Amino acid sequence: MINIAVLGYGTVGSGVVEIISGNRDNIKKRTGGKEISVKYVLDKKDFPGNPIQDKVVHDYDVILNDPEVKIVVEVMGGVEPAYTYVKQALLKGKSVVTSNKELVAAHGPELLAISKENKLNFLFEASVGGGIPIIRPLNQSLTADEIEEISGILNGTTNYVLSKMTKEGSSFHTVLKEAQDLGYAERDPSADVDGHDACRKIAILSSLAFGMHVDFKDIYTEGIANISDIDIKYAKEIGGHIKLLATSEKIGDQVLAMVAPMIVKPDNPLYSVNDVFNAIFVRGRYIGDVMFYGSGAGKLPTASSVVSDVVDAAKHIGTNIMTIWSSKKLDLCDVKRAKHQFLVRVATDDEEETKKQVTGLFGVVRQVRAGIDGEFAFITNDIEEGEFKEKSRQLGGVINRIRIKA
Repeated sequence: MINIAVLGYGTVGSGVVEIISGNRDNIKKRTGGKEISVKYVLDKKDFPGNPIQDKVVHDYDVILNDPEVKIVVEVMGGVEPAYTYVKQALLKGKSVVTSNKELVAAHGPELLAISKENKLNFLFEASVGGGIPIIRPLNQSLTADEIEEISGILNGTTNYVLSKMTKEGSSFHTVLKEAQDLGYAERDPSADVDGHDACRKIAILSSLAFGMHVDFKDIYTEGIANISDIDIKYAKEIGGHIKLLATSEKIGDQVLAMVAPMIVKPDNPLYSVNDVFNAIFVRGRYIGDVMFYGSGAGKLPTASSVVSDVVDAAKHIGTNIMTIWSSKKLDLCDVKRAKHQFLVRVATDDEEETKKQVTGLFGVVRQVRAGIDGEFAFITNDIEEGEFKEKSRQLGGVINRIRIKA
């Protein structure tokens, strides 16, 4: 029997306990006959009337100092005290499984190095795609390839909001309130709508894909709070959908990473990913294009991914599963060098004069009409971010601009 401890009995933690107890026989087969048992659950609260109460402890040292606990499952979220607890567990000879993207993005290389040194494992499949398997394929199945691009819809909340706005023509704030009422968005949705959640996830994926540490603080990040129902109309007019994309791609010998709303067209596999679903597109030099799709969040999908890592850790007691993620920092390409087409909306009371100004700055452009008065909208040719920013400043009156994903 392999005893584990679960840190945090919230949505994901309770799901982990549910899956382990409800799927015991099948898990035992997967581990080669080793039964996995939850010995402790760490939480601030008690759960009277719940069978889990017998396993609840409030002092982490009880878990840390119990030699029978071989695997610690951290599903608390946040950097502290999660980082302290996880590091202590690894130094005490316990493998760790986590779904905590903030922890992994901030301290992944250090915790992987400690686990390798001690012949343990630090596994984090659920930290990026929830129920979507992506870490393991990057770490194992695609290791012979050279990754050229990773692009993804990595946040279910923002995808739900943008999908609903597209279907119904509703405003951002109206749909966000609906998402909060349905439990898809937090009371404070800033981590999602400002792009920080997706930023941490693409930082983890980039670090694994390119083997060096990508600091999430270095990634250019925009959210969706400035996307309006009028932007949605213009996107539809050119046959596209607006998605919050997290992208990481090679440009020459450098890597460009960014998070921003972009218009995707029907020929892009991410175009049809709607509602709370997530998808991750990977382009390899040899394998070509592959995509991973599914529930990016939710109690049981995420918990299932966590339990898969628990099974992997149980199968590799005393053996480290190698993960290539150096602590050496990868210096990202300056976002000013990124090239996109832009859909640009400009306030105007003289369309012909604005058209002359636009043509003088950007050359021949494609005008877009969506029946909106007092605006001139156009699509640029491919242009670098830095050049676009300067020309937009000279133009003035820009209401919004949205990148178009090639």
